[in-house]
Amino acid sequence: MENYKENSLTLRGAVGLGTGVMISAGIFALLGQVAELAGNWFPLAFIIGGIVTGFSAYSYVKMSNVYPSAGGIGMYFVKAYGKGTITGAASLLMAFSMVINQSLVARTFGTYTLQLFNYEEGSYLIPVLGVALLAVAFIINIMSNKFIESLTLIMSLIKILGLAAFAIVGLWISNFSVDSITAGGSTEQTPVGYFAAIALTILAFKGFTTITNSGSEIVKPHKNITRAIVISILICTVLYALLAWAVASNLSLEEIIKAKDYALAEAARPVFGHYALWFTVAIAIIATITGIIASIFAVSRMLAMLTDMHLIPHKHFGMPGSIQKHTLVYTVVLAMILTIFFDLSRIASMGAIFYLVMDILFHWGILKNLRKKIEAKPYIVIMAIIFDVIVLGAFIWEKSSSDLWVVLLSIALIVLIFIGEKFFLKRVDTEEGEKE
Repeated sequence: MENYKENSLTLRGAVGLGTGVMISAGIFALLGQVAELAGNWFPLAFIIGGIVTGFSAYSYVKMSNVYPSAGGIGMYFVKAYGKGTITGAASLLMAFSMVINQSLVARTFGTYTLQLFNYEEGSYLIPVLGVALLAVAFIINIMSNKFIESLTLIMSLIKILGLAAFAIVGLWISNFSVDSITAGGSTEQTPVGYFAAIALTILAFKGFTTITNSGSEIVKPHKNITRAIVISILICTVLYALLAWAVASNLSLEEIIKAKDYALAEAARPVFGHYALWFTVAIAIIATITGIIASIFAVSRMLAMLTDMHLIPHKHFGMPGSIQKHTLVYTVVLAMILTIFFDLSRIASMGAIFYLVMDILFHWGILKNLRKKIEAKPYIVIMAIIFDVIVLGAFIWEKSSSDLWVVLLSIALIVLIFIGEKFFLKRVDTEEGEKE
């Protein structure tokens, strides 16, 4: 298709895109929220989250080996369910979860940047800075794949090295202590809360699907998509665990929860002294910029593919250019709206619910219709479904007691997406029948 250029992304570029999305708001904004739900053992939650993601990634790897596609998850659902309501709605859930993640990244950018100027939490400048970042990311995404690849690769390397340095120095200063992890905290945590925390960590890993969305744009996709996914998940699992351990070694659980939207910046003070804030904010800015660019790059291509397949509606609104350029506009505008009206906690909650529902549908489609064709081992796919159901159920249960509104809103939006998709496809079938 005209919107996609085959062999325009190398293996390094694909890893840069994957880690670019994964290492963004995932660790900066979610670390404190995970600690609040999981308690002192929250570093382990990131490791478990990486393991759960590994089971989930198995199905994506198997699919990408047989069906590399620039439509990624959208095309995978077509193979699993055909061009129907489940395919369209589940693909939209994935797209919306990515857009929600963009708004999470944007608000994280604003939150960390304002730490340099001692602004109070809740400042109106947080969404203002987030919207500005989204606008810059839109401009960058209009440029070529090669430019995006080079930029995300370089910035991903910088932030990985910077965060690794933070983790290692932090652990060194604390003599690699585990006392804060094994010690009891004053806040009350439950097993349900711990599983809910794992759901949030999965949100920090889900950026690996960015790689599948780039599909045939990757050089030697049958081989390199798998490699890029595995490398990205391994890098993030190790980095997240080390960072969480470093934060837990330098701050008490109460201090982490109090500064949950900027926990890394708070933990950096005893690690890097006077330069702590500037160092952490600089890494956060690099991470969020990379995350936004890579995420918009992926979701706009997926939406363009779904539009070409007549699975989602599309309006030009008088805009020039290709469909992919239009989907860029839609993606950024929706992310801006979410950035303005929702806080970090609610954005993360909606993103986790949308993604896990989509993921369960994806694995079920593999298990029911494609496991033999792609040579997937059923027990691994079943384990992925079980893990998703457990953490999603725990997350909804936990959030129902603390923020019922966001749970009801998420469920209502999911229902509306399925109903809207059903009516849209019915209209498409009617129009095609009239043409015949």
